[in-house]
Amino acid sequence: MTIRVLAAGDHFVLNRLLIDALRREVSVDLDVRELTLPWPIVPFGRVAEVDEASDVEDELIEALRGVEICVTQMAPLTERVLAASPDLRLFCVGRGGPVNANLKAASRAGVAVTFAPGRNAAATAEHTLAMLLAATRRIPATHGDLAAGTWSSDYYSYDRVGPELEGNTVGLVGYGAIGIRVARILRGFGAHVLVYDPYVNPGGLDPAVQKVELDELLARSRFLSLHARATAETTGMIGAAELAALPPASVVVNCARGALLDYEALCDALDSGHLFAAALDVFPQEPIPAGSRLLTTPNLVMTPHLAGASRETAAKAAQIIAEEVARYTQSQPLRHVANP
Repeated sequence: MTIRVLAAGDHFVLNRLLIDALRREVSVDLDVRELTLPWPIVPFGRVAEVDEASDVEDELIEALRGVEICVTQMAPLTERVLAASPDLRLFCVGRGGPVNANLKAASRAGVAVTFAPGRNAAATAEHTLAMLLAATRRIPATHGDLAAGTWSSDYYSYDRVGPELEGNTVGLVGYGAIGIRVARILRGFGAHVLVYDPYVNPGGLDPAVQKVELDELLARSRFLSLHARATAETTGMIGAAELAALPPASVVVNCARGALLDYEALCDALDSGHLFAAALDVFPQEPIPAGSRLLTTPNLVMTPHLAGASRETAAKAAQIIAEEVARYTQSQPLRHVANP
């Protein structure tokens, strides 16, 4: 028996990665057709009732005719797509969360939706440390001066140099797959690591990591790095009061979700000099709109939501997806199903 599959990859999680992984892991015959989505050349956005998806409903509906399994990263699984795809039974999303899938509608239609937790954990942890060091050591600003032909010796002035990681305290808000890796790297720098995560059992922490309440973490941390998920509980959790509670000349890093941080308050804290620097990979609105204070606030390092971007991330996403398809074809329980 041959199972028809749609590989709806993009310019990051390539179709060839998805198809190669399927061929390695799946033992039954697959009839694979392909659809290439425009992300990241064309940014994702809201599509009908789902978020962070490529706007390709029409193309997807056509490509899903007679298809039982769809493997993708950015394809929108909307009510309209589900209604037009009666043969679909498995929709595998190669992301940490299937925000581009309407889970309630998928459940009503009998479609299982899977996701790929941890696929970008190593890449995001590494990027977090790169951003922290770039902001603290003024690497983008000093590079820009040199590239423009200016040798700015005053960067060596005491008031303009940043703190070291060794011997200082770093506070991590969130201790999941990414936070754990960040803590591990930080220990190699000789930093003290504090964690605020109400869902973590202290007995499961590394002995070198201390779990504390948020107010204590803020008061003791020279560096603050955010690694929580965006929920109703965590939205806006770091605002003006929390930033003011950090020691003077602290550094804030957010490579998690823009909703966690009050960006107006962050700009205020940078403008006033209370914060030494900040580094951001995620934003409340993406792309950053023209006229945003983020574009003119000093001592701020930014990257365009690419902390999880590595070749290994794309390969891991394809591998996790292929393993789920293999379980499905062997009538085994799915490991990472979002709508059980």
